[in-house]
Amino acid sequence: MIECKVRQSTTMATSEPANGSLDPKPVPHNGGTLSAMPEVKYNWKDITEDFVSCTSDLKLGELLHDANFGLFEAMSAIEMMDPKMDAGMISHKTGHKVLDFEQSIAAGRVKIKDLELPELIGIIDTTLACMTTWLEGHSLAQTVFTNLYTHNPDLIEDRCLRAFTVAILKIVDIIKDKVIRAGVFEEEDFQSLTYGFKLAHNITELRVSGMLKEVEEEYNRRIKNTRSRQGEERDAAKELEHEQCIAVQSRIKFCRMFYMALLSFNKKEVKSGVEEARKLLLQASDLLPALRKSIHLGIQPVDQEPTEGQSSDHAVIMGFEPLVNQRLLPPTFPRYSKILDSNAAVEYFEGLVARLKAVCDVIALNSFHVVLDFFSDFSKQCPCVLSRSILQLIFLPYANKKVYGIEMLPDVLRDCIRMFVCPPALAAKSPLYNNSHAKEMVDSLLLHSVRPMCTLVQIQGHNHARQRDKLGQVLEELATLQEEAEKVDANLHSLLSKAEPKRSYQACFGSWVMYHTLRVMIRHVLSGFELELYATHEYHYIFWYLADFLYAWFISTVTRADSMLQEHETSYLDTPPKGRSNKKKNKRKKTRPLEKELMQAQGLQTLCSAYYKAVVGFTLDGKLKRPNCEFDNEKVRFEHRFGNFANVLTPPLVQYEQFLEVTDTRKFDQPPTALDMYYAACKLFMQASAVLEKIPNPSTELSSIVRVAKTNMVVLKLLMGGHKRDSHHPPDFEFTTNKTFPIIKLK
Repeated sequence: MIECKVRQSTTMATSEPANGSLDPKPVPHNGGTLSAMPEVKYNWKDITEDFVSCTSDLKLGELLHDANFGLFEAMSAIEMMDPKMDAGMISHKTGHKVLDFEQSIAAGRVKIKDLELPELIGIIDTTLACMTTWLEGHSLAQTVFTNLYTHNPDLIEDRCLRAFTVAILKIVDIIKDKVIRAGVFEEEDFQSLTYGFKLAHNITELRVSGMLKEVEEEYNRRIKNTRSRQGEERDAAKELEHEQCIAVQSRIKFCRMFYMALLSFNKKEVKSGVEEARKLLLQASDLLPALRKSIHLGIQPVDQEPTEGQSSDHAVIMGFEPLVNQRLLPPTFPRYSKILDSNAAVEYFEGLVARLKAVCDVIALNSFHVVLDFFSDFSKQCPCVLSRSILQLIFLPYANKKVYGIEMLPDVLRDCIRMFVCPPALAAKSPLYNNSHAKEMVDSLLLHSVRPMCTLVQIQGHNHARQRDKLGQVLEELATLQEEAEKVDANLHSLLSKAEPKRSYQACFGSWVMYHTLRVMIRHVLSGFELELYATHEYHYIFWYLADFLYAWFISTVTRADSMLQEHETSYLDTPPKGRSNKKKNKRKKTRPLEKELMQAQGLQTLCSAYYKAVVGFTLDGKLKRPNCEFDNEKVRFEHRFGNFANVLTPPLVQYEQFLEVTDTRKFDQPPTALDMYYAACKLFMQASAVLEKIPNPSTELSSIVRVAKTNMVVLKLLMGGHKRDSHHPPDFEFTTNKTFPIIKLK
């Protein structure tokens, strides 16, 4: 029987006589002292029968929804007596006595000197596993600081363990600093709270690396002394000790390399620091196979007798106490932390080191557009918060927005625009180049471009769910910048018409801002597929909006920029002196930096058109049904999906009525059939794959899109030939090959 009671409280600060006059009577408080605090009385009422009666109509699994108890309250609620949600339940339930570091030393639970090699290996591996769990988004109190040795390294007498523990604390401090400075993390990505623990700030960075180096040299000598010599009898114990010494030495060296690599990313000379970090990361990656092979040499949690009250999801080896920080958990409902095992930790470090090495490649890029593409491609790999943060700090290391710590961002944007459209105001031979008024307007525009462009870079560092929200927000800034760019173009047009009446000025700066605006809009729509936000019956207007509107505007903008670039290069670039060969100029004219992007946009536009035709065909064929309008309003969905575009004046937001008018097939004399749509989609898939295959040096993602287009072409050919035409099962859209463009599968 469930026993429920409700508490009725009455607050009585004064007592009211029957005559209605107020006669205050103080209430004793705090040990007999008089206070004006109100007296609270509780009257308990048994509601067990009422509660059971009210819940009898609910079936198993049904919930009662109340207007005052929504999703937020449900997520914030604590399920009483559940160890995963009630933080104090484990220790209270078992009566387990939790000891801190000093108490554990006194009780003989932990050793601070004369540690055996298997103990050192096990402690190091478990600590690394705790660190990777922290980097996965859990708190330090439930991960790294469950290691009692990290609470006070000064008490540790073993040189190896002390050096490693201090290095771990310094690494935690560096990682925390980098992630906070980059500012591309959310609560679910990273927990920065240190709970008052000291992170070895009293020890210098040079001393930490020196301590690790000294331990390495010590174990190198032990490795030489335990190595089997030629002619000696094989000693199994000596060979085991030799392997264990190598295991400890490789772990200490990896820790030193990783620590020094993180320090190298902090250097003021960013490019030289990144190159140094790359070399150190290469050495660290070479040590990881040795760590994986020697995990079994250390003490394992299963080898120790679990302490009463400790969960099997936490390490139960010497020096670790999962419950030691239970009182330091945040006031919100505690997040359940399952510590990774040592194999998973090594695998995580392999991926982390590989990502950090990939991040180092950004310093070879100079063009802002190329850097932005690099950030976008790196983000599509779903990297961890540390690698994302370091990439941000390499490109914009300081608050003054200097690229690579050298060049101011407005100057970088100036070069970027010059390479994009080569506007007359930035061309040396143009009459606007030395015009003070034109220069002032351009400098002001570039200065105002810094914030939205920095935001675009920073957005790529967030996780994908946050990226979509922030992409919708940055459109407002880009719309404001677009207005300013149009004003600048208009003023430059009037200035140029006076200097060169026969030459017409085109919207150069406006085209550049429009280019970035459309990129953001396209990325915002496509991210909905990655996050699985769209229902299948919404695909027809999503792909239509992409193909007939966004990609159409984007192709038009890039084409216009490409023609302006060629025209302005021909007009304003220096011509070679008479008598010299003109091959260099002709070669430059043939080079079209926007050609690759234009081809890709044309291929993706064709691909989206193919999906639209296919989805419409499935609908006409009865394979894809749309929900009843009485329960699902398509107009509301349409306006919600593209609501963020209302802040942008150019291109204008497409209204739902306009979409219906354009896509209405009833206006044709002979409305298309499902077979007609399948044929058109098959042809478009073939055209899209042909265009995308012509792009030189395709990326991994582009190659996957080509495979998707070819597969869908084959599927629709089979469908046209009668394959499963009689089946009324809805098609399956599978996003395993590519996260944005699905493979169509028939059932």
